[in-house]
Amino acid sequence: MKKVIFAIAATITISTLSTAFVYADAHNSGKEENEMVEKLQDLTRDNTWEQKGKIDLKFNTYHPQGMTKVGDVYYMSSVEIIEKPVKLNKPQEGYDRTPGKGIGHLFVFNNEGELLKDIKLGEGSIYHPGGIAYDGKSVWVPAAEYRPNSKSIIYKIDPQTMKSKEVFRANDHIGGILRDGKHGTLKAVSWGSRSFYEFNEKGKVLSKSNNPSHFIDYQDCENAGKDSMICSGITELPQHGSANDKYELGGLALLDMRTMDMVHELPITLFSTQGHVVTRNPVFLENTKQGIKMYAVPDDDQSSMLVYETKVNRTTGQDN
Repeated sequence: MKKVIFAIAATITISTLSTAFVYADAHNSGKEENEMVEKLQDLTRDNTWEQKGKIDLKFNTYHPQGMTKVGDVYYMSSVEIIEKPVKLNKPQEGYDRTPGKGIGHLFVFNNEGELLKDIKLGEGSIYHPGGIAYDGKSVWVPAAEYRPNSKSIIYKIDPQTMKSKEVFRANDHIGGILRDGKHGTLKAVSWGSRSFYEFNEKGKVLSKSNNPSHFIDYQDCENAGKDSMICSGITELPQHGSANDKYELGGLALLDMRTMDMVHELPITLFSTQGHVVTRNPVFLENTKQGIKMYAVPDDDQSSMLVYETKVNRTTGQDN
């Protein structure tokens, strides 16, 4: 789910690649920031999302998780599952399933879908990256065990060098994280986003609270400005008359970062050709002149980045 990047483009060199990056101003409180939050609040289920593009990713994406954008370059976390965790009949040592095996990836790619860098993250049973965010200087990525109530490593990646640095470790499954540039703290969600965390940059838990919303599980969040964050996600609902088929309900949620209260939420009913709702995992939202642009990678393995745009007319509404 995602942050709009507003700032000054600076051309830098990454290995042999020269790329223009746009650095976000985490302290921006100007017109653009207010406009994005207002647009998000005006989104409804009646908004029409028009597909503007489809970029085939020219690498195995495995199981994508979170995405952010730095200038014209995209960062996308993903888990390569080698051995799936297996549910246990009875919890053992506090876990409801085996750890499984896998490899954590942070893919960096361009507008042509070409892979620029594959950054490996995690260690041992910690191999599942989650929702990611860019704070104007670093890309923040959590990597966790692939099971609830487990352990995580929080990384930040320097876009100039594309090198990762471990920042701290957490005693829970952290499924998504972002840095609040205004206050210098980190906001995070647990497995299924059932808990909200606030950390300082040394990993001290400043607060923990329950998520009161059960509409969707947040998979990917970013700073939307104006003390707000936008999260995207999914929940699976049973289909009438079927014991196995599930309906994927997607959605977006705007949260107040100061209180973690939900300000506005709405369903998203766009589906990929493989039948997945587009907010299933990686999503990035961007401000446009007339509305909001959404980038999404809902499918696994041989994936495409789908690009949608919706117009936001603040003067229209609909009576029920």
